[in-house]
Amino acid sequence: MKDAISISFHKWLPKIVLAAFISVFCLFPVASQSSQNSNFPQGSTNGRTEMSGQVRGLDFPNIDVNITRPQSGEQIAFSVQLLLLLTVLTLAPSLLILTTCFLRFSIVLDFIKRALSLQQVPPTSVLNGIALFMTIFIMFPTLQRVYNNSFRPLSNGELTIEQAYREAEAPLREFMLRQTVVEQPDGSMGSRYISTFLTMANLPAPNGPEDIPTYVIVPAYILHELTVAFQIGVFLYIPFIVIDMVVASILMSMGMMMLPPVQISMPFKLMLFVMVDGWGLLTQQLFLSVIR
Repeated sequence: MKDAISISFHKWLPKIVLAAFISVFCLFPVASQSSQNSNFPQGSTNGRTEMSGQVRGLDFPNIDVNITRPQSGEQIAFSVQLLLLLTVLTLAPSLLILTTCFLRFSIVLDFIKRALSLQQVPPTSVLNGIALFMTIFIMFPTLQRVYNNSFRPLSNGELTIEQAYREAEAPLREFMLRQTVVEQPDGSMGSRYISTFLTMANLPAPNGPEDIPTYVIVPAYILHELTVAFQIGVFLYIPFIVIDMVVASILMSMGMMMLPPVQISMPFKLMLFVMVDGWGLLTQQLFLSVIR
């Protein structure tokens, strides 16, 4: 029993000495100094929580949303216009991509980037920006007609919403039909995509373009633009594929099978593209493919 008590005492003795040392040399001087000097630590000042009168606070606006009953027809018309505006803004990206030539331009520009074996240059955002401004350049007369015949009269109260929709629809229908209706192999003018969608919708053959519903023209135009864009992309790929094949054949004949052919052919493709003014020719031909 005495041996156990002796072992326990020897075990806890260093800890007791350390605690006493900390109390004597650390805690007691701090307590005595803090009791003598209220501004502890030395050199500190009393803090204040009062703000100077010259300091002005931030003015936050008060946001309030009230839902009330309309009191007149003008308030109802404004609510409907606001709802239509929000709907158009939501559908604007889809309308821009699917009912204009942006779809064709963006696909062709992406094809030329892949044909040149370029991974990061130019970035996709730059290509989309080029396609966007080219689309605005091409579509400006059509958009101008939409603004003059639909949006401005609607803002002035000269047209109803239904009349404004019809006036805005007409220029876009004309543009899409002008692109979609092409000469067929038998020499007639028509569109196999429009015929396909008319058949799928069980609609009779139209007597003229005005008899074709808009919900038939839009998907037919989208498929036509995809087809034309891929056709242009294939023609753009052909010369660059030939360069890749020639470089690969040369590397194989020299026994350099471990060297990637793309790494050698990319400078030659870039030089060919620059020498023939590729961007200028591509832009010109894209414009000519739309404006016939």
